[in-house]
Amino acid sequence: MTDILSSAQNSQVKSATRTLDIIEYVVAHNRPMVAQEIATALSIPVSSLSYLLSTLVERQYLVREGRRYSCGPGLARLQSTNPGFTLADRAAPLVRTLRVQLDETTSFFVRDGWEIEAIVTESSEQALRYSVPQGRRLPMHALAAGKVLLAALPPEELDRYFAESERRHFAEATITDEKRLREQLEEARRTGFAMTDEEFSLGIVGIARLVTIDGEPVGSLSVAVPKVRFDDDLHARVADLLDRTADLLEGN
Repeated sequence: MTDILSSAQNSQVKSATRTLDIIEYVVAHNRPMVAQEIATALSIPVSSLSYLLSTLVERQYLVREGRRYSCGPGLARLQSTNPGFTLADRAAPLVRTLRVQLDETTSFFVRDGWEIEAIVTESSEQALRYSVPQGRRLPMHALAAGKVLLAALPPEELDRYFAESERRHFAEATITDEKRLREQLEEARRTGFAMTDEEFSLGIVGIARLVTIDGEPVGSLSVAVPKVRFDDDLHARVADLLDRTADLLEGN
C-alpha cells in the first residue's frame, strides 16, 4: 500500500512539474508553438502533453488557435494587483477539490430572481451520478442550493417570493406548500444548510451550504448524491466538507 501511495504521489508531482515547465517554456518563447515542439523540447510524451495542454487551455493559461498554443489571459490575471477574479474564478478550484474529495457532483449556485443558476459545476466520475446543467436556471424551492438561498432572504423579500413565484411539482416529494416550505427555510436559516430528498430528481439527495462574503449571501455550495449511496456517514462527511469549503470561499 505504501508503494502504491508513493507511486501516485510521484506521478502527481511529475504532472505538476510538467505543467509548470509548459507554462514557463511558452512564456519564455513568447510565440505560438505546436504541441510537437513543446513535447520535444521538454521530453514529455505526446499522450501526457495532450491532457496537460487541454487543462491549461480550459483554465485560460494558454489559448489554442488551430494547432498552435500561446499565452492566455489567465497568466495575466495571476500578475494582476486589482481584483480581477470573478466569483466563479474563486469558487472553481474549491468546487473541483470538493468533487475530488467526495467523487460526487458538486456545484456553486447563485441566485437569479426567483431561480438559481450553477456558475461552476463538477460531475462525479462514478457510473451512477447526477449532472447539474451549467447555465440553466432552476427552481429555488425544489433544490437544496435554492432553499438555503431562500432562507437567507430578508422577511419582506421572502414574502414577495411566496406571492410571486410559481412553485411547480417536479416529483412526488416536491414541497410547494408555503407553510411546510417556511418550516424548512427556518431550519436552514438556523443551521446554514438545506437538504432535499428526491424533490427535483428521483433518486437524488441534495445538500447545500450558504456562502456569505462580507456578511452578504453570494451563493451556495451544493452536493448531489444518488440515494443508493447516501447514508448517515456520507451525510456527515458531506456536511463537514461543505462547511470547510464555504469557510475557505468566505475567507474565514
